[in-house]
Amino acid sequence: MKKWGRILSIAALCGTMLAGCGSTAEQPKGDAGASTTNEPAALQPEKQLVVAGNGATVEQLMKDEIFKKFNQKYPDVKLTYVSGVSTEIVAKVKAQKASPQIDVTIVEGGEQEAGRVEGLWEALSDKDIPNMKKVGEDLKVKDNSGVAVNFTPMGISYNAELVKAKGLPVPESWNDLAKPEMKGNVTLAEVSSNFGRSALIMLAYANGGSEKNMDAGFEKLQTIAGYMPTFAKSAAQLQQNLQNKTAAYTAWTMARSLVQKDAGLDLQFVIPKEGSNLVPNVATIVKGAKNPNASKLFIDFLLTDEVQTMYGEKLYYNPATAVKLPDDIAKKLSFDRNKVVKFDLEVVGSKTPEWLDRFNKEVAPKVGK
Repeated sequence: MKKWGRILSIAALCGTMLAGCGSTAEQPKGDAGASTTNEPAALQPEKQLVVAGNGATVEQLMKDEIFKKFNQKYPDVKLTYVSGVSTEIVAKVKAQKASPQIDVTIVEGGEQEAGRVEGLWEALSDKDIPNMKKVGEDLKVKDNSGVAVNFTPMGISYNAELVKAKGLPVPESWNDLAKPEMKGNVTLAEVSSNFGRSALIMLAYANGGSEKNMDAGFEKLQTIAGYMPTFAKSAAQLQQNLQNKTAAYTAWTMARSLVQKDAGLDLQFVIPKEGSNLVPNVATIVKGAKNPNASKLFIDFLLTDEVQTMYGEKLYYNPATAVKLPDDIAKKLSFDRNKVVKFDLEVVGSKTPEWLDRFNKEVAPKVGK
């Protein structure tokens, strides 16, 4: 009996050990296993992506370099680019609201805000676009309805050679554009464009107003209108007026000025003493976009160090992230950040239709008079 008792005890012990082994196998995994289970699945891009943005050098860089680099990483995505000015792009997205044909837009900040008010953009998250975390707080977009991918300051550009030859003043103030000696020497864009609208708002600031009180800006712009044969309808027309020397001064961005200087035009850029605004280029995903995963991956790609460096080196846009640029490029793009005037883009977006109407009634009739 003792022998059988020992055998039963051993059997019971083995059973207990086996049961213990079985229960261990069914217990929850440790931290390593849990983190693997909880990780979000990688985004799988759709087979195509439609991107809308500015034309000219921006379109060229996008097609020739950025698209090709993106396709090296995601070779199965067919990329299409739709070029236009920001106001046109936002209008197109609005018209297609019921059936979006564009996935991603890259538009200027004022137009992006106008689109946000219209409910045109999806909210973005750094869970899907992790490089959003690298964008500075001063460039954050309201409601995460987009993300700035680069920026450049507004100011006054002047042809140094022409100014010297004609004995014209080097501009120091936005009000200098309204001096009598500017007659026949200045070209500005219509206020339907960001360049013209920014100049109008800064003329208001230079005379005690703001985007919330524009009377002084419109008064100054009426004077300037009398000095010009017409308002330019595009940046290309401003560029042409500077190149053929029918104008010595304009109001546009530092990036544009530097690109034209590289092309051989003796342009100098100044931020007037009253300061100036930044012009961010903001990437958005159109609400209801047909290719949301590819859109998120593409915007994240725009915020990589590689593309941010391209923006600085190729287009003279300041990167939206803290990427280190070559010393010569960083020097060209440096400016006094204390002179930045931060517009209330919500006010700008809501008031722009009113300003356009006022421009057509009060300013346009003064052209050349």
